[in-house]
Amino acid sequence: MNPLIVETQDGVRTLTLNRPERLNAINDQLSSELIQALEEASVDDQVRVAVITGSGRGFCAGLDLVDFSQTHSSATSRYNQLDELGWVGRQALAIAHCDKPVIAAINGIAAGAGLALSLACDIRFMSASAKVTTGYIRRGLSPDAGMTYFLPRLVGQAKAAEWILTGRDIYPEEAERTGLVNRMFPDAEFYDQVMKFAGELASGPPIAMTLSKRLLVASQDADLTTILKQEYAFIKQCFGTKDVQEGVQAFVEKREPVFRGE
Repeated sequence: MNPLIVETQDGVRTLTLNRPERLNAINDQLSSELIQALEEASVDDQVRVAVITGSGRGFCAGLDLVDFSQTHSSATSRYNQLDELGWVGRQALAIAHCDKPVIAAINGIAAGAGLALSLACDIRFMSASAKVTTGYIRRGLSPDAGMTYFLPRLVGQAKAAEWILTGRDIYPEEAERTGLVNRMFPDAEFYDQVMKFAGELASGPPIAMTLSKRLLVASQDADLTTILKQEYAFIKQCFGTKDVQEGVQAFVEKREPVFRGE
């Protein structure tokens, strides 16, 4: 069974983690395919938005500890010994460096690196029956996959410390209230609502979307002057596109613009 299902419709590429019997826990094959799929979505002009979700009743239970203990029981290779990022680091970078908006559709449990996977995304939606947990501390582990980078920036240092150090479960109401997720949707309409939102993003101006995402990612660590210069350079680039001409013309004609990424 393919561990990752890739589907594209109307500019929205859906990446479905497909190991439902393991709550979509990540092993070597799934991590490699997910990273490659994100890189491909980034350079494919037919893709305007990416959605990551899970099959079955889970979003992603994090690292598959059973598979990891079996496949990594032998002596570690020199490559792995010298690897400073691991798949968890490359996964976070693949999402951040994807030039398309990436939406996490948290349809079920998201734990550990599975929660971190959603945190790296630009936008997060959560189904009413889902729950999330940092989880690591429950297994005697410290966080990875960008958890300590993204979580404090989303919910604040104190709340992030509480969640990481206790490993307790977070349910949709709290996740929405604290800003961990953008919105919670009822289970029955979760997928439709996520795809409706993704479709609306996909109808937007692709060049401006990409430049906007790059600015948001860069703003995490850049000083104000650097961002102001980058914003100015990017908006001048946008003014040279046909999409801006279309946007202005649509405003004058009182109609919805049709952006073509030109």
